[in-house]
Amino acid sequence: MSSHAASSWASSGDGHRTLAERALAALHEGIVSGELAAGQRLRIEELAAALNMSHLPIREAIRQLESRGLVEHIPHRGARVTELSVADAVQIYDARLLIEPEILRRAAERFTDDDVAAARTALARHNEVSAGDRRVETWQTHTEFHFALYDPCGSPWLLRVVKPLWETSQRYRLTIPAVNAEQRRVESAVEHEEMLLACSARDGERAAKALYDHLVRSANLITTHMDGTATFRAWSEL
Repeated sequence: MSSHAASSWASSGDGHRTLAERALAALHEGIVSGELAAGQRLRIEELAAALNMSHLPIREAIRQLESRGLVEHIPHRGARVTELSVADAVQIYDARLLIEPEILRRAAERFTDDDVAAARTALARHNEVSAGDRRVETWQTHTEFHFALYDPCGSPWLLRVVKPLWETSQRYRLTIPAVNAEQRRVESAVEHEEMLLACSARDGERAAKALYDHLVRSANLITTHMDGTATFRAWSEL
């Protein structure tokens, strides 16, 4: 592991977290941002040195990342960052398409004026950041906006279920050029606005449809890049 790669994610911890939480946050950021590359071995000794902590919190963090699907254990070789594959991407987006539109449908029907204001603020922040070449910040603000829409759904369990899928899919989003291209940024801005308007109108069906097609467009950019196939169909084609 290079010192540059280590320095960019190893500083993400803060003194208010336990060592295991700091290790988890740092390794999670490193994997999602691509600083810790797909297939890279996660050597306990190197990670402990980079994060200036003992082996125990590193092992606990790796165990938690394995449960989220971001790390895999290879017999006789140890842990490594899970590889990216089109089959994995298809399964992730298939699950997201089953769950997230229903979350947003429920959320939209419960939206309050305060929820609208919070989502509008999150979207403005995301639009500002995504206009520049700041991929990790763009991912963070993108997450904040989507979950500002999802949070009013009234089901903490649904939110817990979708978060690992969301986090894993961001690895694909950050590494596929077409998903990060200017054309897709402009399209996504329109799609985000439509989702927010649907939620503002408390129109669950409209919000679910807008989100479904938003996810399909990103998923098809990923699968087309990886194997030449647009796998998913839009809402109107179902």
